[in-house]
Amino acid sequence: MTDRANAVANPYAAHDSPRVSSASSRAVTAAVVGNILEWFDFGTYAFLATVIAKVMFPAGDDFAAMLGTFGAFGLGFAARPLGAIIFGWLGDVKGRKWTLTFVMPLMAAATLFMALLPSYASIGIMAPILLVAARMLQGISVGGELGNAVAFLVEWAPQNRRGFYGSFQQCSTLGGMLLGSGAAALMTTMLSQEALLDWGWRVPFIVGAIVIGPIGWIIRKRSEETPVYQSASDDAPKAKGRAPALLGLQACGLVIVWTVSLYVLLNYLPSFTTKYVGIHSSTALWLNTAGLIVMTVSIPFWGAASDRFGRKPIYAIGCIAFLVLPYPIFHLMLEYKSAAIVGAVQVLGGVIIGMFSGVGPAVLSELFPTKIRTTWMSIGYGIANAVFGGFAPMISIALIKATGSPLSPAYFVMLAALLSTLTVITIKETAHAPLQ
Repeated sequence: MTDRANAVANPYAAHDSPRVSSASSRAVTAAVVGNILEWFDFGTYAFLATVIAKVMFPAGDDFAAMLGTFGAFGLGFAARPLGAIIFGWLGDVKGRKWTLTFVMPLMAAATLFMALLPSYASIGIMAPILLVAARMLQGISVGGELGNAVAFLVEWAPQNRRGFYGSFQQCSTLGGMLLGSGAAALMTTMLSQEALLDWGWRVPFIVGAIVIGPIGWIIRKRSEETPVYQSASDDAPKAKGRAPALLGLQACGLVIVWTVSLYVLLNYLPSFTTKYVGIHSSTALWLNTAGLIVMTVSIPFWGAASDRFGRKPIYAIGCIAFLVLPYPIFHLMLEYKSAAIVGAVQVLGGVIIGMFSGVGPAVLSELFPTKIRTTWMSIGYGIANAVFGGFAPMISIALIKATGSPLSPAYFVMLAALLSTLTVITIKETAHAPLQ
């Protein structure tokens, strides 16, 4: 039992180093490339929301159409806990590699379904209904992706580099969203409004489904299972000190500010600034792309920093920043209506959210023992995203409608930061301890 425990704490001890190094490199590539492709498909929807609203909903009420479009966006996240439960459990039972290989074609199929949907003008109310169905299939796939991809990377990492390795899950997530943002910006820049509404919005989804999806499946199929998972005993304790559900609740609490800030300050902001700041949609998307680039670059830095200085201090700094900054930055955007200020807000937001994305994968993985890791990490993360993240744009729109103030999304971000700050206080520092 001692030998097995040591293998879990240091899987490299039981394997030839060159072989493990090569397998580790292939594993990182498989997780990163596959995740980029998953999130390109899933994230493109948000950046083309204003176009999809006009195609899939009745004309005449732009607010209702936008609310419906982001409602479908949120329902994609509402489906994520279902995917988390199913594929999180399969990740613990069948293995990380097996599950990651399975969810890739599911996302491709859902994305192709969305790309081929007829418009509201063609089939009426069935258009938004089928749109919601496609989004929910995507959500189930993404719900199964997160926990398994994070566990796959962290379990392949050396003990003193789990933050750095885990950060590549979020780098690839943002990489996919960055490609989605760039594709949306390219479509809106190159095509006329008529062409964009007629066929242009479908192009990124088709490319994601029939070109990128198969590439990700092949790469994952050729990867290997993690030594940590293979070494873990089925008879090992499922959790030490706290019930798995309480650990899952902690994971959920940590993710709240992470997901709300991401989907308000990066995903929703292009639509917000187009409507309330008066910036052209293509400019808003390019500024958003700049924010995503900065965030993507910052993530490995914060992950590596957490390996040295600990997870809690860096995560807490991000929480406190979003307790203080949202009101002034929304006020500045609305007061000066300047593209430069919007760009600065997106860059600053990218750096701060990068703290959560750099540290989050490792700290969530380290909360749980190996044999329940993907199940409960997926559930905690999925619930937070479903309740707070996926509906963040819709909640922001509803708050503005209810209060009459475009400043109201700032209070939503600040509330999320408060909840996550309280959660950070309850967790233990795990950066320098072996995986359970």
